[in-house]
Amino acid sequence: MFPVLLELGKLKIYSYGLMLALGFVVGGSLFRRELKRYGISVDLADWIVMGALIGGILGAKIYSVIEGLKELGVASLKDFFSGAGLVWYGGLIGGTIAVLVIIRIKHAKTLQILDLVAPLLILGYMFGRMGCFLSGDGDYGPPSDLPWAMAFPNGTVPTLVKVHPTPLYEIIFCLAIFAFLWRIRRQNHHTGWMFGMYLILSGVERFITEFWRVTAKVLFNSISMAQIIGIFAIIIGVILVLHSKNTPINLPLPVSDKPVSKSKTQPKNQNAKGKGKKTH
Repeated sequence: MFPVLLELGKLKIYSYGLMLALGFVVGGSLFRRELKRYGISVDLADWIVMGALIGGILGAKIYSVIEGLKELGVASLKDFFSGAGLVWYGGLIGGTIAVLVIIRIKHAKTLQILDLVAPLLILGYMFGRMGCFLSGDGDYGPPSDLPWAMAFPNGTVPTLVKVHPTPLYEIIFCLAIFAFLWRIRRQNHHTGWMFGMYLILSGVERFITEFWRVTAKVLFNSISMAQIIGIFAIIIGVILVLHSKNTPINLPLPVSDKPVSKSKTQPKNQNAKGKGKKTH
């Protein structure tokens, strides 16, 4: 597709890098709004976004190197220092570890913050998949003669054969999941429920779409490593959802939704009347 969107002399703007940056900017902006709406310091958003960025990239690189050791051996180490090798689950693991460390350092409530960030994680993943689609980095599926099948002759990993545009499938899944989680976020859920639902839905999404990707199968010649991790994500998500029934609903109502207390407005009215009498 369009690995390089714009060239200004020696400066090149890559489609994947641009989408990655947009994901963090949009996600960070929405996260700041959510923290502010729930009365939590917005400074925490900057720390978490930075931690997710650094931890996510390092995790994705390490995962890519480990994944490539079987096929490329030590040659896979070059991915660590290149623009390639950004594997989602590696990024999720690395980013999660970094975010958990920051939450602990900042003495914030772990599940409370994870609940707030849950819809934004799938939104960020959608931006990443858009980057994969635009750059044609090889995340597409097997050959297909369906009407929407596409070739990627100018992709980072080019193909002249029409294939399943798997990143588009994932983008549709991600938008649907984000819309669902974003819509129900204002409801009163037990702590941990939202993040558990994110793990379940994202795990199901990846498990299904992985069947339309050309990736190495490690179990029964039909299940990939990403699908195995997706299964673990679903299991952990189910445990969180079930466990959340025993946790309090400790997310305060948004400030904009809190009713104005009559007892607070009454004294002001009385004072106003009192002042009026004195003037006469």
